[in-house]
Amino acid sequence: MKLRPAFVLELAVNLLLPWLAYKIALPRWGETGGLIASAVPPVIWSLVELARFRRVDALSLVVLIGIVLSIGAMALGGSPRMLLLRESLVSGAVGVAFLLSLPMRRPLIFYLARATVAREVAGGGARIDALWNERPAFAASMRLMTAVWGVGLTTETAIRSWMAWTWTVERFLVVSPFVGYGIYGALLAWTLWYRKTLRNGSGSAAPTDTILG
Repeated sequence: MKLRPAFVLELAVNLLLPWLAYKIALPRWGETGGLIASAVPPVIWSLVELARFRRVDALSLVVLIGIVLSIGAMALGGSPRMLLLRESLVSGAVGVAFLLSLPMRRPLIFYLARATVAREVAGGGARIDALWNERPAFAASMRLMTAVWGVGLTTETAIRSWMAWTWTVERFLVVSPFVGYGIYGALLAWTLWYRKTLRNGSGSAAPTDTILG
């Protein structure tokens, strides 16, 4: 994927700044206050996007859902195992959202792709809409990617949740990162392979190049 300036800025606002806000707020307001502070950058970004383009930024929405789930998990209890399980809630929520969007008119990955392209390319949103309506292969690829990522993320959550409840904390902390990064790496590798397959099958002007290349 090409790291366009707008995409890098979006990642910084939604991933780097929430982490920085959390670290700054943690010593003074505690973990709950830190999580609330971490929600401020994506909320502001979403309001700016809404004012400029009349749409809610998809990545910001995913990040905010994760923060809300983390605060909710803290309210359920502060046991070590609950804190370990909390780390898996974000990816699990995203995975479930992906799967629930499959029966809808357009799956969630379509909206994520459309929001990214619309921000980076003039008329990009209309282009993605046209591809969806005119090329069945494009629509099928969006649904397949949504399904694969949905299954992958929910599987990662299920495995790590089982580990959190049945293993010792020390063992979980050692093994869990390898499980998480392994599944994420496999999903990314599959996505890159699938993109290459589509390009080889459709030529250099494959529809998915609009969002993946």
